[in-house]
Amino acid sequence: MREALRCADEAGADVPIGAVVVGPRGELLARAHNERELTGDPTAHAEVLALRRASEAVGGWRLNGCTLVVTLEPCTMCAGAAVLARVDRIVYGAIDLKGGAVGSLWDVVRDRRLNHGAEVISGVLAEECAAPLIRFFSGRRFG
Repeated sequence: MREALRCADEAGADVPIGAVVVGPRGELLARAHNERELTGDPTAHAEVLALRRASEAVGGWRLNGCTLVVTLEPCTMCAGAAVLARVDRIVYGAIDLKGGAVGSLWDVVRDRRLNHGAEVISGVLAEECAAPLIRFFSGRRFG
């Protein structure tokens, strides 16, 4: 999670969310931060970018045995991407009550109707993960 927090710190003008993918032997396969503003790509969430980079690192789309670690609970798109990538585990820090899809608002990764599921570990360094997001959104109005 500390490496994911370092990634979040690199987000610049983007929402400070960081993600890493750890391989079956504990090796760091990929790291990323949000790049939506940087690239103009609505799918450039930290999780999706980290999963893409991890797939490149292993030479295929199946990330069996891997763990996705992210500072904020993944949204539906990112949770779906994790399921499709076949990650074994998702570890996240801060809970997202407005858009979380790994237990809060929805629970995509443990939906028995899907062909793959993942173990979920939530609340890891939750306060440290929430702090950059609170700072980022403080004083901003969206609507």
